[in-house]
Amino acid sequence: MAAPNVSIREHRIPSAGSGPYICVEGPDRCLWFCESGTGKIGRLDPTSGAFTEFALSDPKATPIGITVGADGHLWFAQKAANKIGRISLAGEIAEFPLPTPKAGPDGMILGPDGNVWFSETEVSAIGRITPQGDITEFSDGISPGARPLSIMVRDGMLWFSEASGNRIGRITTDGQVTEFPIPSHDSQPRAMITHPDGSIWFVETSTNALGRIDRAGKITEHPVPTPNASLRGVTVGRDGNLWYTANAANKIGCMTPQGEVVGEFAIPTPASGARCIASMSDGRLFFTQWDAGLIGEVVVH
Repeated sequence: MAAPNVSIREHRIPSAGSGPYICVEGPDRCLWFCESGTGKIGRLDPTSGAFTEFALSDPKATPIGITVGADGHLWFAQKAANKIGRISLAGEIAEFPLPTPKAGPDGMILGPDGNVWFSETEVSAIGRITPQGDITEFSDGISPGARPLSIMVRDGMLWFSEASGNRIGRITTDGQVTEFPIPSHDSQPRAMITHPDGSIWFVETSTNALGRIDRAGKITEHPVPTPNASLRGVTVGRDGNLWYTANAANKIGCMTPQGEVVGEFAIPTPASGARCIASMSDGRLFFTQWDAGLIGEVVVH
């Protein structure tokens, strides 16, 4: 497959030190993202390029993960504040403290049961919050010290990466856990995405590869060409390819579902700290630049 023709645009977030992390398309077709450095939730209107920022009650809350709930609101994890937050499209914010102290909520996803599920990295657990704010935590079956991060849905179950456990975990909506070991040692799996073919892809930050787990739990690994790239985010583009962020390499990469890297593209701002990458419903691709305080856009010509 020939390399796509790509250019990269950058959009500067108004607040200095914003530290943009996870981003997601909202019901309003805007890009919503967590500003972990300033304790805000940001919104970028892709049509106008205008930003709106909503301050949390604690500027040091460190929001990380964000997802759209069944209620049409955005739900987000406040890692340092140990809370789950909810924000309406109008910017109205509610907060729900976690039962376990210093749980470290991180990745989030809308579950098949209509609840929002999230990882609790610091206590190696998975949490669930109802639209009304009721929280349940599950830890049985998760290896101690696994540090779950990203979380995705497939076949009516939740799948999560274990950053320190070198495994991909699976949890049913009633809390039954299964773990699948990754072949490479200490791969540090992080961000995950469900592919239309039914597989789940994830980044292996320390082994410089994208991993793929099929429905049977079989894992295959596909290395990227740039050494020590420090992969952080992955999404599926309209073309069906995997688009990933390479933090240390300061590049955006493109891999086919067969595992062939067909291009790596330099980000204009040096050392920008590329983190999450998200595919919008109109096919546009946006990514967060944590160190530079920017939102990047991958334009495929």
